[in-house]
Amino acid sequence: PGGAGFEMRQVLRPAAQTARPVAQTARPLALRRRLSTLHGGADALRKPYPPSHVLTLGEINPNVLSAQYAVRGELVQRAAAIKEEMAAGSANVPFKKVLECNIGNPQAVGQSPIGFNRQVLSLMVCPALLDQPGVDALFAPDAIARAKEYLAAIPSGVGAYSDSQGFRIVREQVADFISSRDGLPASPEDIFLTDGASKGVGFLLSLILRGGGSDGLLVPIPQYPLYSATLALQETHMLGYELDEAAGWSLPISLLEAELEDAQAKGVATRALVVINPGNPTGNSLPYDNMVECIDFCAKHGLVLMADEVYQENIWDGGRPFHSFKKVLMEMSPRPNLQLVSFHSTSKGFLGECGLRGGYFEIVGFDPEVKAQLLKLISIGLCSNTLGQIATGLMVQPPRPGDASYEIYSGERDAILASMKRRATMLVDGLNALEGVTCNQPQGAMYAFPSITLPPKAIAAAKDAGKVPDTFYALALLEATGIVVVPGSGFGQKEGTWHFRTTFLPPESEMTDVVDRMTAFHADFMGKYA
Repeated sequence: PGGAGFEMRQVLRPAAQTARPVAQTARPLALRRRLSTLHGGADALRKPYPPSHVLTLGEINPNVLSAQYAVRGELVQRAAAIKEEMAAGSANVPFKKVLECNIGNPQAVGQSPIGFNRQVLSLMVCPALLDQPGVDALFAPDAIARAKEYLAAIPSGVGAYSDSQGFRIVREQVADFISSRDGLPASPEDIFLTDGASKGVGFLLSLILRGGGSDGLLVPIPQYPLYSATLALQETHMLGYELDEAAGWSLPISLLEAELEDAQAKGVATRALVVINPGNPTGNSLPYDNMVECIDFCAKHGLVLMADEVYQENIWDGGRPFHSFKKVLMEMSPRPNLQLVSFHSTSKGFLGECGLRGGYFEIVGFDPEVKAQLLKLISIGLCSNTLGQIATGLMVQPPRPGDASYEIYSGERDAILASMKRRATMLVDGLNALEGVTCNQPQGAMYAFPSITLPPKAIAAAKDAGKVPDTFYALALLEATGIVVVPGSGFGQKEGTWHFRTTFLPPESEMTDVVDRMTAFHADFMGKYA
């Protein structure tokens, strides 16, 4: 014990000090003999431990067994196995690379991080760099200034716990961002920094849902599987309302009313409405008037509105600009009484900092006593990770015009977003050229969600294989092309329809190859089961 320093001290110690008296070395041996006698001798000490009980699937929480998370499900597990086989040289596959189009994880498929943000994070992790000669040659002056600003406000650095709600300086920056975005005031007291948006969703659901199996949550269909999985863990009814694919994945309020009425008839207490805008997996962007209807619906029925707005930077249709639910609420007259929570994340947009797990949520209209209980709930986990908090501050307060890094930063941002839009168009055009495939052009987010008309023979073959038809198709696509997508059944879909979700995040230089692989596979698949 003690490592290299201990060994060095032993080397430097004079010989007279390193020699130990006989009595000192004998004492531990005598003690060991005495203990051996007390416990039945040496044989007793060597007796094996009795067999221990091992948990079985029948003994763990059954809600864990029922929860499903398709984004990291069967397709991803098979893809991981193929990659291992390829690395070992034992794979017999007709492709040289697995393309992971199953998840919005931009840097995993080649996107470079934003330079300014990484410079500041580097200095936060190793503040001693600020005192090194030549630091000005390695880091931009505004990156140095930002790191010093953070360190002045956080003297204990990023290695210590923060306040449970998050660093005050970052929450102030988030409030400034919201105020600038919406033209409305925001308070750092209403902002909570979280490990990505997902953790914030979990906190709010833990606060709102009361357990016992009688509560329900209105969730869009298709939906992001975070919601269905979390509700399964909490024994809560998922009340799915189907978006209208034929109308660009619009949100008909009449369906919300019908779903709510049906839940009431079954004795289910509906607690909140989830809206994902821009949509995942659908890529739709809600029009302003539709958002007003959602707010009126929630206010009328006393529901919390949970606005998942993590793709607010990913807008591809200029005719459908992003509006925050908070802004829409505050512009309504008369203003409804509404409890609103809005989520944002560093993982999406053009940053793609998924692994840093940065994010926040803002609450509006919550009772102060309930807010105190929310803070208590969050405090159980002490705080969100501190680098993610800094990444959130960098997301909401980027370099401004006139700053040393502004031109480089804005160039990186614009190039990423412009490329994403081109890739989206390229992919969706290719999908729409396939037999039996239709796909709405994404108005936002990072995904396409095409509908596939599968031949009856393919559906029968899927049944024989014990697979859902769109899972059967997606597995065949993976084995033939190396492209990983997520079956639509993992998100929920209208009965009798089949879909898959794919990102358009692979490098632009590879998108033509992606489309070509899909086209060749689809023709073969349709021919095989014609």
